Amino acid sequence: MGTNRPGTKAGATVRSATRTPSQPVPRFVIITGLSGSGKTQVHKCFEDLGYFCIDNLPLRLVPEWGRLWKGLRETKTALIIDVRERSFLEDFGSTYTKLKKMGLHPHLVFLEADDTVLLRRFSETRRPHPLARRGETLAKSIVRERTMMNRIRTLADDVINTSRQTVHQLRRHVLERYGEHPTFMVSLCSFGYRFGIPPESDLVIDVRMLPNPFFMPRLKGRTGLDPSVVRFMRSHKETDALLEKTLDYLRFLVPRYREEGKSYLTISFGCTGGKHRSVFVAEQIRRALERDGLEASVTHRDLHAD
Repeated sequence: MGTNRPGTKAGATVRSATRTPSQPVPRFVIITGLSGSGKTQVHKCFEDLGYFCIDNLPLRLVPEWGRLWKGLRETKTALIIDVRERSFLEDFGSTYTKLKKMGLHPHLVFLEADDTVLLRRFSETRRPHPLARRGETLAKSIVRERTMMNRIRTLADDVINTSRQTVHQLRRHVLERYGEHPTFMVSLCSFGYRFGIPPESDLVIDVRMLPNPFFMPRLKGRTGLDPSVVRFMRSHKETDALLEKTLDYLRFLVPRYREEGKSYLTISFGCTGGKHRSVFVAEQIRRALERDGLEASVTHRDLHAD
């Protein structure tokens, strides 16, 4: 993450609201900053953290929302407010002071990026700059906005320069800084290939190489949840080998998904009909992941399919 603001002396650093585990997360957050700096992406991160999020709320309505919000128990909120509103630059300071007097303890997050990065982002999206004047170049609009926003930047509790951050790095930065108890959910699904692969799958593991209880008359009408089917599957060394290698793979994979900022992973296990082998494997993997301390849920999509 860049820490030098264009126009400042080399080595000057921005304020950072790095939070220790003992500090509570802010509950009334205002997100602002330069156009093209990533406010929408950060807003989505706060939404994933359980904040009630509002984009482009008119400034005159912010105190009213604050009054309503104070009556909502266990609710966190994050608002995007920026130069898209004409009165923003003129009225933000007085509104921010009013929020403090109301006892809302607003936490101001200011996003910025280097001029060259903002130029590239606007060129890629082909969207006009919100402060663009007729006949003014994009570069001049960016510089003018930076100058106009400097006073608001000095009020910020947290200044984030997104110039050298990918979307995934920015997401991880926000989740680590503002998450109370970041969790990672693994969703497991068993299915039958005859009914198609679940479209929500991140990973698909084919277990049709395992011995099939369907061809055992006493097990054909049962499912992978039945103890007799579990004993049958466990009696074959191929089953234990598959479970062991799959768990090794997931124990390598899951931490790296978390580092990339994902909050969930959907893994689908498929057999022919989705009643025996895939059901058994999904259940065994769920139990093993829970023993590792991960949150895991399981769905058997085709357990009762004809």
